[in-house]
Amino acid sequence: MPTVSVGRDRLFAALGRTYTQEEFEDLCFSFGIELDDVVNISPYDLLCLEGLAQALRVFCEIQEIPTYRLSDISKNAMLKMHVKPETCLIRPFVVCAILRDVTFDRARYNSFIDLQDKLHQNICRRRTLVAIGTHDLDKLEGPFTYEALPPSSITFMPLKQERNFRADELMEFYKSDLKLKKFLHIIEDSPVFPVLYDSKRTVLSLPPIINGAHSAISLETKNVFIECTATDLTKAKIVLNTMVTAFSEYCANKFVIEPVEVISSDGKSNIYPDLSFYNMEVSLSYITGLIGVSLEAEEVTKFLNRMQLHAKQSTSDKKQCKLVVSVPPTRSDVLHPCDVMEVLIMTGFVIPECILDLDVAIAFGFNAIKDKAVVDNKGSKRLAASLTLLPLNEMSDLIRKEVALIGFTEVLTFILCSKKENFAMLNRKDDKSKAVVIGNPRSSDFEAVRTSLMPGILKTVAHNKDHPKPIKIFEVGDIALLDDSRDVGAKNLRQLAALYCGANAGFEIIHGLVDRVMEKNGVSFVSPGDKSGYYIERSDEPEFLAGRQARIIYKGKHAGTFGIVHPEVLNNFDIPDPCSFVELNIESFL
Repeated sequence: MPTVSVGRDRLFAALGRTYTQEEFEDLCFSFGIELDDVVNISPYDLLCLEGLAQALRVFCEIQEIPTYRLSDISKNAMLKMHVKPETCLIRPFVVCAILRDVTFDRARYNSFIDLQDKLHQNICRRRTLVAIGTHDLDKLEGPFTYEALPPSSITFMPLKQERNFRADELMEFYKSDLKLKKFLHIIEDSPVFPVLYDSKRTVLSLPPIINGAHSAISLETKNVFIECTATDLTKAKIVLNTMVTAFSEYCANKFVIEPVEVISSDGKSNIYPDLSFYNMEVSLSYITGLIGVSLEAEEVTKFLNRMQLHAKQSTSDKKQCKLVVSVPPTRSDVLHPCDVMEVLIMTGFVIPECILDLDVAIAFGFNAIKDKAVVDNKGSKRLAASLTLLPLNEMSDLIRKEVALIGFTEVLTFILCSKKENFAMLNRKDDKSKAVVIGNPRSSDFEAVRTSLMPGILKTVAHNKDHPKPIKIFEVGDIALLDDSRDVGAKNLRQLAALYCGANAGFEIIHGLVDRVMEKNGVSFVSPGDKSGYYIERSDEPEFLAGRQARIIYKGKHAGTFGIVHPEVLNNFDIPDPCSFVELNIESFL
């Protein structure tokens, strides 16, 4: 979760009053953000003091929801950005806007720069998806062009430098720059680099690396030209909206943004920024039924308005009460009726696992939700979804409790591991068909998502091999496997894994654990081929000792494997004592 550091006195001044520490903690808690020396937040519009203060003012009903609009300017009078076809080779999209007659002071200027950095680190994914450029418009002359040229043909003076560089020279120059060198990989191997020019061929920026020094903004800047180049157009529009809505309050004409016409290489024209509202129709019974509270439509609309969502009761359906929610350009996180619920809950209740992203609930307060039956939109009574465990989580908790009662200690290991640990160290071959591989991992220890709980369990034993024997540990957790039938290309599976390590392998103890888990799930041991229960059959997995391992077959399907861990595998993990291990798929019981 990103954090925002804001000056206390400046924030209190923006809110119009001074708070004690306890009062401000209560306000943040009610609003659904965490206060710890810095403020922990999630929506992008709260990444700067301006957005945070405005959201709190609306929440406290000090201020009305602001209405952002484009300045009244004809299309012919708009500044234009012409996009060349070569940009499709590297960063195909650009969106732009202008903040006119802005008044900066030192604090506002620093906040403006800091917001760009925060966005670059979050939604922009370290500039790979979007790069933001801000310029003093009075130093430039439109129309502008967005081009992609060979690096040797681009020459300009970059920000904070005193001489001109060719773009290819800049790549070498910035390899010693601690801040900029981490962005070089985005374009340095491309035959063309993206570049923006004004009508006099003055370079605005070389995205996503550096802006030109000629158009650098300062405290004296009055008209700010903002451009966002991107590989993801949706993200670019969100970033641009976040920038202009947060700082348009400092314009002489408050909350008014001047648009820019972007003309694509195929002649298609688009006007940015897009400040239109997205209207969503939400059933009142859907909101109250899932949260577990009874609220009238008037109460819900009031709560939504406090969270900067315009809401009113719909007249389109006489039989069912529905709300029309207008989502402003600042709330890109609201995409679904489930998100609308988020506004009603967060005043101090621990967020249930099944409603992590709900939006009618912040203003109402989690503390106000009671454990009681509600009437759903079909007229039947049931426990609110926010108060019931998902079946998989309920089953996982029951198995945890039972295995712990047998005398095993639960451990929690990393979901990411190295490819070597996931395959070679387990005597397995990587056929590229199972593991989800991490792109550009930070280290070799986190190259892939685990396809088994075994590496983490063995590493735990290896780091505790001097612990008194026997060691009896277990884990209930998720693994991930590639699956082309899923929209994301992979699926999660909930697994139980347990290991016994001692003077002897303890195969009979792990076998007994399997029988106990099955017994507590009401599954009986049956003859091979019988699909009414479970049985075991010979297996030949490379991580186990041959002839000392078995497959668990439940209702005719493979549900798990257990056996004595192969000595080579133990040696790979530097474990001197014999071990037995079981891994069982929990979802097979549902």
